[in-house]
Amino acid sequence: MYFEIHTNRLNLRPLSIEDLDTVHAYAADIENTRYMIHLPNDTIKETIEFLARITAEWQKEEPGFYEFAVTLDGELIGAVSLALNEQRTEGELGWIINKRYWGKGYATEAAMAVRDFSVNKLNVFILTAHCDYRNTASRKVMEKIGLTLVKDDGVRQYPNTTETARELVYSCNLPRCGQV
Repeated sequence: MYFEIHTNRLNLRPLSIEDLDTVHAYAADIENTRYMIHLPNDTIKETIEFLARITAEWQKEEPGFYEFAVTLDGELIGAVSLALNEQRTEGELGWIINKRYWGKGYATEAAMAVRDFSVNKLNVFILTAHCDYRNTASRKVMEKIGLTLVKDDGVRQYPNTTETARELVYSCNLPRCGQV
């Protein structure tokens, strides 16, 4: 399966093993991954294993997980993911943008494009996204793409540390979510 999504400034394409060096640069960066549950990657081997799983998923006729590379003028600047439930009616969004590109609206633009892809191409009915309550930037992205806060008392456990934090859950029913 292969999909490309084009926005005003960005191109989204399947993330693959060929993206190793760039992905590892932001996936291993402590500041860049501060609020990510399964990051940072401590070794390049972890990034290779992740990208191998993603590459294999894109080879399926109907992937259950889509990981799009977010590119700006041909340069990889991050990724947006969509994980589907078994029935393929609900999806969970996630994103990471290299810190060199923060504050320019790229996460919002890419997440909005994947939101629209999920309803227009995959017929998803419900989208959710989760974040650490301290992650103001991700909360703003969720709100800008039409998700609303539905739960604010969850607990997020970071497996690489003993840290826990309050987790927020945002959701929307499609196509009412934003302007699809």
